[in-house]
Amino acid sequence: MRKTFVLFPLLALLIVSLLASPLLAAGKKKDPLANWKTKFDHSKAEYTYILSNISHPIIEGGAVGYNIRDSLWAKSNGRIYVDYRPLAQLGGEKAVISKLKIGAVQGMLASSVASANIADKLGIVNLPYVVDSFDKLDRFRNDPELWEPFSNAAQAAGLMVPDITGYGLYGWATTTPVRNLADAKTVNFRIAQAPVNTDLYKSWGAKFTVLPWPDVSQALQTGVINGLDHTAIVCNITKKFSIAKYFTEVNYAQGLYIHLVNKRWFKKLPKDLQTIFLEVIAEESAKTRELTRKQHTQQVAKAKEAGVEFIQLSAEDKAKLVQMAAPVYVKWGKKVDDDYLTKVRSTLGAI
Repeated sequence: MRKTFVLFPLLALLIVSLLASPLLAAGKKKDPLANWKTKFDHSKAEYTYILSNISHPIIEGGAVGYNIRDSLWAKSNGRIYVDYRPLAQLGGEKAVISKLKIGAVQGMLASSVASANIADKLGIVNLPYVVDSFDKLDRFRNDPELWEPFSNAAQAAGLMVPDITGYGLYGWATTTPVRNLADAKTVNFRIAQAPVNTDLYKSWGAKFTVLPWPDVSQALQTGVINGLDHTAIVCNITKKFSIAKYFTEVNYAQGLYIHLVNKRWFKKLPKDLQTIFLEVIAEESAKTRELTRKQHTQQVAKAKEAGVEFIQLSAEDKAKLVQMAAPVYVKWGKKVDDDYLTKVRSTLGAI
């Protein structure tokens, strides 16, 4: 009996320890945003700008929110504080867009695929082989005749588009090599929840599944999908290449973050702060586009070192993709304005 009485307390202590250890481990879990903590007291700021994004700031296009925060704080002499919320802290993109329109959130770095749900004209950057390189992106942004119609496209929704950053070039991360369009027919691609992408993959005659981003890893692991339509930067940083060991450099579009601002909130700022606000966003976005070029090169190199095979799609196959996308150009030409689409394609030298 004495042994039993001794064993019971020991057993109870062991059970409590086992139950408590995961909680203690969770408590010690590293803050993923620890490197981006605010280094100034913003409690007395006159204006607060809540800015949302779904990505991790390790992606340069997402880190721009913190760079805008620090630069705007300095240049406004502490009058505007950017309360930047990456990692979908405020919810998924569709939910945040709704909050943005009513002013519950003042800004958003929205993915280009989601932005087409706000205004059709914003979908032009997702069309194949239109804004399909870093050079074309810079030319698109810096040419007023191309940029201003895009920048003003969300006005009807009460939103402004002051600038744009990115997260690389779209291609196909797959579990089996895709060296040509015949190989692509054997793959079930995950595509984003976006109207342009759905129309595009239908025109290409490709098998695809529309999935929210949080579901992608499990879908790859279980074989629900065996291909992913995304950028090399994102695939490497988010460990998708640990499953999908091949990347076909289709390079049909840029992955972009469209900076959206609630127009009513912006109009309430004093004129001098409006000017500073737009200048800072322009400066930091331009710097970030350059950083994204470098990050693309770095992440591709790291992926190759880890054993990922990068495959070039032939010029003939790219031309075939353009040919098969003809119905998409027609449909979206009507949505974004045929003359505008023609001007963008001819100016940028699209395929």
